Amino acid sequence: MRQSLTAAKIAVFLCILTISSSALASGDEPVNQNYKQELIDHFEQKGIDISAYFDDERFELIEDIRGKFKRAVERKIESFEDYQQVINYEKKKKVAEDFIKNHNSALEGAESKYDIPREVIVGIIGIESEFGKYAGKYNPFNAYVSMYAYGYRSKFALAQLEELFIFAEKHQHEVLEMKSSYAGAISYAQFLPWSLNRWFVGGDVYDMDNNIYSVANFLSHYKGVTGSLEKAVLKYNNSTLYRQAVLALADDAKEFTGK
Repeated sequence: MRQSLTAAKIAVFLCILTISSSALASGDEPVNQNYKQELIDHFEQKGIDISAYFDDERFELIEDIRGKFKRAVERKIESFEDYQQVINYEKKKKVAEDFIKNHNSALEGAESKYDIPREVIVGIIGIESEFGKYAGKYNPFNAYVSMYAYGYRSKFALAQLEELFIFAEKHQHEVLEMKSSYAGAISYAQFLPWSLNRWFVGGDVYDMDNNIYSVANFLSHYKGVTGSLEKAVLKYNNSTLYRQAVLALADDAKEFTGK
């Protein structure tokens, strides 16, 4: 059996990925040179003028967006022990107690309303954002425009942009002020815009209690569709390592939920 990577080896591994990413991004040009006009024309047909977004200083393409997806941790790590080290699992486990204390009312309410164990909600938010520490350092508009411009899942990116504008208008969020992952996943629950428009509960996407209820709503829906909570977690991220991590953190969180 292959021995687990040491922390030092993992650090070197991640460093190599970072260097490789910078090298690949250097001089990277969009595959679709006409992406701005295509997107402007597309949204004009829907009654939305997005031309000003491209002139805004906050707009920028995320270079090597394709490479970022290809280097996702779930694709590079094989053992659960290594995965735990990379995602800093032990730190997440330590933070769980305070998170549960601070949001116990919302966790209990979400569990009662959606019949999803509160510890599984804790597991999702802990793995996704370390309980709100990370909301994302990118912008969802920039992320999806980059995917479109660089020819990576262009139809998906266009559909998510449409959903993003629907959500932002409904909840009065300024699109270029929103934060996401490079993949366009938004806020502490890391929902894609399509998911936000179907399962987000509340008004403010950066309110933690809203995120708690939204995770429960999402899992409740897919538990009904798939027939099990474990399969519902996979709908969040189709990775067995991810599912293992969420359920392991949920199991550890039981110590602090009184179960």
